[in-house]
Amino acid sequence: MAAKQAVLGKKVPAFKLESSSGDTRKLSDFKGKNVVIYFYPKDSTPGCTTEGQDFNAALAKFKRQETIILGVSRDSIESHLKFIDKQGFKFELLSDPDEMLCEMFDVMKMKNLYGRKFRGVERSTFLIDASGKLVKEWRKVKVKGHVDEVLEAVKSLNKA
Repeated sequence: MAAKQAVLGKKVPAFKLESSSGDTRKLSDFKGKNVVIYFYPKDSTPGCTTEGQDFNAALAKFKRQETIILGVSRDSIESHLKFIDKQGFKFELLSDPDEMLCEMFDVMKMKNLYGRKFRGVERSTFLIDASGKLVKEWRKVKVKGHVDEVLEAVKSLNKA
C-alpha cells in the first residue's frame, strides 16, 4: 500500500516518528504552531551540517513566529544524538529509516555521485501552517540563504 502523500494546499496526513528528544513525535503534537520540516541526506556531512547550523542560528526568530523546526533524515536516533551533541542543535531531529515520511513528502530521488546512481533524500523543506495544512515547499534546496527564505515565508504566513 502506497503511503499517503502530502499535497500543497491540503492537510498533511498524520505521521509518527522517533525523535531525538526520546519521544515519538506526531504532527498533532504541534497543533496551533507552524511547522518547518526539512529533509536532509545525512547527519554530519558538510551541507547537512551547514543547513542545521543555519536553522539553529535562526531558531529564536522561528520561535517568535510560533514555528517549530524539525529535521528529518534516514539516520538512526543514535546518529542524530551524536550530530546534535557535536553541533549544539536546539531542535529535534526525526529518524525515518523506513522512509515513511520521505515517501509522504516525495523526497526520495535517484541521485548521481561520481557516475554512481543511488536512491537518496533530495534536500527539501516544507512549511505546514498552524492548522496542519501544507502551505509551501522548497525542493532541490541550495543551503546558502535558504533558512532566511523559509523565515520570510513564515513571517508572510503569520501576517496573512
